[in-house]
Order: sequence, then structure tokens, then C-alpha cells
Amino acid sequence: MAYKEPTFSDRAALSAQAKQKALEKLKAKPAVDPAIVAARTAAREAKEAAEAEKREAKRLALEQARQEKLDAIEAARQAELAAIEAAAAEKNAAVERTKMSLMEAKAARDARYAARKNRK
Repeated sequence: MAYKEPTFSDRAALSAQAKQKALEKLKAKPAVDPAIVAARTAAREAKEAAEAEKREAKRLALEQARQEKLDAIEAARQAELAAIEAAAAEKNAAVERTKMSLMEAKAARDARYAARKNRK
């Protein structure tokens, strides 16, 4: 006996049988126990709460890291300003020492001039 090509009505009947079989299998399936549904819901809610807590902890960690970075930048800026102020103070002190040494040199020169004047 040779292979016979199925006709459209054969394919439609086979499809209807498959659908009916699937429907019967689905109807035969027992109903879901409410306790199981409640347990699954509780587990899902617990998982969502844990994920939300994890997200919040991550956000807080990122915020803390950002704040620490800003604090470090501010501390570096303050240190730089302190170094600039110290350098300026040292420069001013050096200028004052130079002025004093120039004034001392002028005073010594004036004293020599006065001593020479008094000798004449």
C-alpha cells in the first residue's frame, strides 16, 4: 500500500481531535490548592521585597561613594588652598626679611655716613 496524501478534511479532523484531546487533558488537571497559591504569592512578595531592599542598599552605597568622592575632592581643594596660602605667607615673610635687611643696610650706611661727617 502506497502513501496517501491527506486531504484538507483529514487534516482538519486531525487538528480538531488534537484540540479536543488537549482540552480534555486541561480539564482533567486538578484545581490549584489555595494554600499553594498563597505560598507562591508570599514567596513572590518576599522576593520582590528582598530585591527592593537590595536596590535601596545599592543606591545608598552609590550615594555614599559619591559623597566620599566629593569630600575627598573638597579636602584636596582645601589642602591646595592651604599650601597656596602657606607659600604666599612664606613669600611675604621673605619680602619682609629683604625689606628689613635693606633697611638695616641703609641704617648701617647712614651710621657710617654720620660717623664720617662727625670726624671732619
